[in-house]
Amino acid sequence: MTDDGTARPGPDGLRRCHWALATSDELHYHDTEWGVPIRADQAMFERIALEGFQAGLSWLTVLRKRPALREVFHGFDPALVARFGADDIERLLGDARLIRSRPKIEAVVTNARAMVELPDGLARVVWDHAPEPRPSRPRTVTEVPAWTPESAALATALKRHGFRFVGPTTAYATMQAAGVVDDHLADCFRAGT
Repeated sequence: MTDDGTARPGPDGLRRCHWALATSDELHYHDTEWGVPIRADQAMFERIALEGFQAGLSWLTVLRKRPALREVFHGFDPALVARFGADDIERLLGDARLIRSRPKIEAVVTNARAMVELPDGLARVVWDHAPEPRPSRPRTVTEVPAWTPESAALATALKRHGFRFVGPTTAYATMQAAGVVDDHLADCFRAGT
């Protein structure tokens, strides 16, 4: 069967976005988290951090390293992560359970520091950039953009507040993950839920 980028039946017969069917980890993430609206700052911080870690890697790699990332970043508590220093970064770079990218790890710490300074909170900043709903739901993955004018504006706003590793594509992936946009394909059982 060729992959035409449309929703396909999963092991239970329910149609899902095609990317969710590769592994049980991705299926579970798709069914329980991706696109579920997030309004809490700490959860939004985690999404931005994870999407930053994903740059250049597969999402499956991030999902499988997520428990260790949650552990070492104290559940992505920005107040705790903001206190990390050079020794903490070196310790994380030596932890084989993690994605050991200095720029990505440093970005999480920098972003935590920026986040604790946001007057209205991170979730508010992200949701303030929500686009108008689309007139129709995408039917194939090719109809889902990699970034939008709204995600570019969000990336600019975050950078203005001191965030790093948050370009328009990472910002859009965060918007998808956090339910700010609903990019479940038209035939996906999660569409509009």
